[in-house]
Amino acid sequence: MFSGHAELVALTLRVAVTATLIALPLAVAVGYGLARFRFRGRTLLHSLIALPMVLPPVAVGLFLLVLLGPEGPLGFLLEALGIRIVFTWWAAALAAATVGFPLLVRSCEQSFASIDADYERVAKSLGVKRLRVFFGVTLPLAKRGVVYGSLLCFTRGLGEFGATALVAGIIPGRTETLALGIWSRVQLGDDSGALVLAGVSFVLALASMLVAESWLSRSQS
Repeated sequence: MFSGHAELVALTLRVAVTATLIALPLAVAVGYGLARFRFRGRTLLHSLIALPMVLPPVAVGLFLLVLLGPEGPLGFLLEALGIRIVFTWWAAALAAATVGFPLLVRSCEQSFASIDADYERVAKSLGVKRLRVFFGVTLPLAKRGVVYGSLLCFTRGLGEFGATALVAGIIPGRTETLALGIWSRVQLGDDSGALVLAGVSFVLALASMLVAESWLSRSQS
């Protein structure tokens, strides 16, 4: 029994970490763009980014399934390359990345917006190129918000259920994360097993948030 639970925990952690790594580069770029530039359609972009947080998770999963399925626009190209995403743990990671992306973008945007743009202007006036200014000046100053947003995205990935169930399925040993494991055990009438997995999920989520809040407090000091 414990080996089975360990397998669920390992897969859940793998999915959450992979989801965060998938979302992080784009979230940093989008968050920086929203913080530093004013452009037509900015409000619409904000709304589109927030959609995965307000849509039913199963709707997000359905969109991903249509997009990544064998007959979908992206899935068709991947199938031609011999790559299948749906009903694999990669699909679970993409689902978790999609629902965690808005949290990460918002945290990055607020962090970049809090940095005085004069630091960047001074660096540019000294002849430093824009890309080097970003990685050498802006990103280090925004590190606290970026890391905190990454931890939020990670913890969101730990508990993702609706989108994952649709695009990855509940396949024991392959795509069954802790959230999916709780659901499947409830459906099978194994309430004690579901409670054990719920307890494990609680401990993981609490530990992650304690790390995030502890790190945030230290960095503020």
